[in-house]
Amino acid sequence: MSKPMALFFAIFSVLLMCATAISISYSGWLALLFFVLTIFSIGTGFIVNAKMRRRGQG
Repeated sequence: MSKPMALFFAIFSVLLMCATAISISYSGWLALLFFVLTIFSIGTGFIVNAKMRRRGQG
């Protein structure tokens, strides 16, 4: 994965984690939504990394 793309996924995931932490005090459902989005974002980063690595080797 290129460095700018890795930086994007890292910053986006951290922002979602911050949104999760802040939303805990407002609404449990909103916190749960941000938590699921955070996990989805991190998983997407791993998937993109694996596909780009596999494409580079093949």
